[in-house]
Amino acid sequence: MSASAADVDTAADAGRAASPARNGSGRTGAYLLLIILVFLTLYPLAMLLYGALSTAPPGELGSFDLRGFRELWNAATAKVLLDTLSLSVVKTTLGVALAVLLAWIVTRTDTPGRGTLEVLLSLPFFIPPILLAMGWSMLGNPTVGTINLWWNALTGAEEPLVNVFSFGGVVWHMIQFTVPFAFLLLVDAFRAMDPSLEESSRMSGASRMGTFFRITLILMLPIISNVFILSLIKGLEAFEGPLFFGLPAGIHVVTTEIYEAIHHRNVPDYQYATALSFSTMAVMCLVVAWQWRLLRGRRFETVTGKGYSPNVMKLGWLRWVTFGICAATFLIMTVMPVGQLIAGSLVEFYGFYSWDALTLKHYRAVFDNALLWRSTRNTLILAVGGATLTTILGSLISYVVVRTRWPIRYAIDLLAWLPWMMPGMVLGLGFLWGFALLPRGIDIYGTLWALLFAYMTLGTPLTVRIMSGAFTQLSVDLEECSRVHGANWWQTFRRILLSLTFPSFAVGWVLTFFMILRELSASVLLYSVGNEVMPVVILRMWEEGKAEEVSVVALFMLLLVLAFRVMQLIIVKRRFGGLQH
Repeated sequence: MSASAADVDTAADAGRAASPARNGSGRTGAYLLLIILVFLTLYPLAMLLYGALSTAPPGELGSFDLRGFRELWNAATAKVLLDTLSLSVVKTTLGVALAVLLAWIVTRTDTPGRGTLEVLLSLPFFIPPILLAMGWSMLGNPTVGTINLWWNALTGAEEPLVNVFSFGGVVWHMIQFTVPFAFLLLVDAFRAMDPSLEESSRMSGASRMGTFFRITLILMLPIISNVFILSLIKGLEAFEGPLFFGLPAGIHVVTTEIYEAIHHRNVPDYQYATALSFSTMAVMCLVVAWQWRLLRGRRFETVTGKGYSPNVMKLGWLRWVTFGICAATFLIMTVMPVGQLIAGSLVEFYGFYSWDALTLKHYRAVFDNALLWRSTRNTLILAVGGATLTTILGSLISYVVVRTRWPIRYAIDLLAWLPWMMPGMVLGLGFLWGFALLPRGIDIYGTLWALLFAYMTLGTPLTVRIMSGAFTQLSVDLEECSRVHGANWWQTFRRILLSLTFPSFAVGWVLTFFMILRELSASVLLYSVGNEVMPVVILRMWEEGKAEEVSVVALFMLLLVLAFRVMQLIIVKRRFGGLQH
């Protein structure tokens, strides 16, 4: 018999009531957390409104008017918004549909190598989008793209087979991150579903596909709907795909419009860019409100208190078809673009492949470039420091939300979730205004601190959700025992709670590290000379036409990603294999 929501709330209230933190000793710390979250979330939002009304650029004082908002009311901006929404809806629909199929295959069927396939299918999520964008730019270029060169050589056709500089190219690049993102969210839900429901359907004479569409999908509808909305939000803030493939085709979205208004106009139009950013936040809030309304009161039970074994569906010869679907997905989404980066780094000019063209000069040029090493140092400092600070902040926020009964916890929880609705480009522009207007002596603008605060803001929702789940599983008796033996709150939190939740802490740290490593949209607005990070360096080199050297830098960055991906897999294995709460 499953626990009701009231039972869960009662248990949570009992835990909060017994918590030593409720005595008031930590209230000052809770208010400090609130102040930090106000600075990280509400301050940049307020600065967006200020910038949308200001006639002067960041850092200067000027008059105020509504020109930025008036410029939004025209056909060009309407087309930008329509293209943004269209791309997000199409890529989300296709990407989530494929992710549902893949998650079902690796969890509910007897497809060979399911464990290995699960790891491989999630890999694109950890690869920075700009790397795959460059790989596909070289693969699908209509004139010198590798796919089209091979196609023309084999068939004699003059027309290209693939043109990534199109609406379809943008959708394809966005799908490569929607699929692993949705897959990671869905796979555990599919694995936890009671198999007796599917078995009953099969025993009643339903076919495999009938069971999948009439039972499995219906029962998974709440989580699929949730994943769909989350993926839709992520699609609205996409930057790399529209930048690489959309702009050459005349397709503009909100993020590229903001970027172009600031970086590629004769006179940067900060007021228009900021007004567009503020309006985007309003749209994001409406989408999230729609999500809450859609899922309000929905209750589909797929996991019960009754024990069961995770049986899988026998597919017969079709299991090799499902294996082929998974293998082809990994090959196309990961192996092909990474292989292109390797090939592009080893030839004189990409698009011209021969044994005589092989060279290592691009490696020498890159490794002799001080900018690469400076950006690598900056990236690692920000990734390690940002992941550590963000995970600590998320742990403290989670403790207050889960373990206390203070009314302030609702405000803290809301502010901790707010950055999920803030695209990196929008947040970066808000902080650009905010840091430029700080009083003299507070030098954040143009420093690594500006990037660090942006990364912490973007990573906070992730770490809070991970650590909240971990703290919920711990009995409050552990804190009581520690207090009885003379430990203060900080000693209990550090030695008991964090020790027991360390696997979750480590997972949150590694995922935040990956998020920082791949972040471009906020970085491109907040970096300065001397404070470059690797994604920004890659973008700048690409814009300068150094595709071959960019391939080398991309491979170097990819090695860092793979190394930390291996570390994350080890941590996850220990989390689920060695520690039980």
